[in-house]
Amino acid sequence: MERRSFIKNTATLSASFFIMKDLMAKPKGPIYGHHHMRYTLDNKWGQLNPLKNPVNDCHEMVQDKKGRIILLTNETKNNILIYNKSGKLLSSWGHDFPGAHGLTIANEGKQESLFITDTDRHQVFKTTLDGNILKTIDCPMETGLYKKKEEFVPTEVAVADNGDFYIADGYGLQYVLHYNADGKLQGYFGGRGKDLKHLDNAHGVCVDKRSGNPTLLVTDRTRNCFKRFDMNGNLLEVIALPGACICRAVIKNENLYAAVLRSPDLNKADSGFVTILDKNNKVISNIGGTVPVYTDDTLQPMAQETPILHNPHDVCIDNDENIYVAQWASGKVYPYKFTRV
Repeated sequence: MERRSFIKNTATLSASFFIMKDLMAKPKGPIYGHHHMRYTLDNKWGQLNPLKNPVNDCHEMVQDKKGRIILLTNETKNNILIYNKSGKLLSSWGHDFPGAHGLTIANEGKQESLFITDTDRHQVFKTTLDGNILKTIDCPMETGLYKKKEEFVPTEVAVADNGDFYIADGYGLQYVLHYNADGKLQGYFGGRGKDLKHLDNAHGVCVDKRSGNPTLLVTDRTRNCFKRFDMNGNLLEVIALPGACICRAVIKNENLYAAVLRSPDLNKADSGFVTILDKNNKVISNIGGTVPVYTDDTLQPMAQETPILHNPHDVCIDNDENIYVAQWASGKVYPYKFTRV
């Protein structure tokens, strides 16, 4: 009897242990998103002392090979803040980018570099990860498109595997300008206009290699879509995202992620969310947004549903598929982290 009682009590204790372990493993707090792409929110992740390391607009974020999260802000006391994945500040630099807007990381073998667009200085800068300027791209007057340098207001850079890079003039004349690795202009496409090939608020540009052949995804923000071009600027596809004023596309594995600055248009402040598309470019989850609905294979208008984000400007996806969100005009908040569950 004593042996049977011992076994019974041991089994009960073991079961209790695993039940408690399971309960402890469950995420704490609300879960956001849809289907298999769901997340918990940590809005204190990137918070720092604003007197020591202030931010203004948190514009864009990238992750380097070391796993560090690099944030670009237009606060010239520290344009670049470098975090570890736990949200600890590792270092900071940069005082010369009052219009710091776009941040792209380029892989050059053993070395990595950054491309920073500055909308106030009307220039693009290539830098080392610790802030040394390697190259400066000025307004491409040689195109004949620009009458003065102030018309060039670059917002984003995408870098191809061969080192060629593409600059989106998203707050300027709406062209995407193609340069070789040495910084020599090769051509351009897009620009303002009413045809499908034209762009309006060409805010972001991204190289998409998911299909095996690289293409360019360019934001057409006021028209609520991404436009896919080949690497020579020929239009291939329009990915409609009704109700979503999107920023740049960010590719991680087979998925496409994007910050939606506002919804349903740019006139409604504090109405943003994050959208996630699958390998077929179908929306599968909206963090803070309405559930994605397709009718006869057509995506229905999306909008903010839960106001956990104000005006998100960019996302960074780490190797564990957690999402970091930088926000523009949102009360100088530091980046948020969404942990995948």
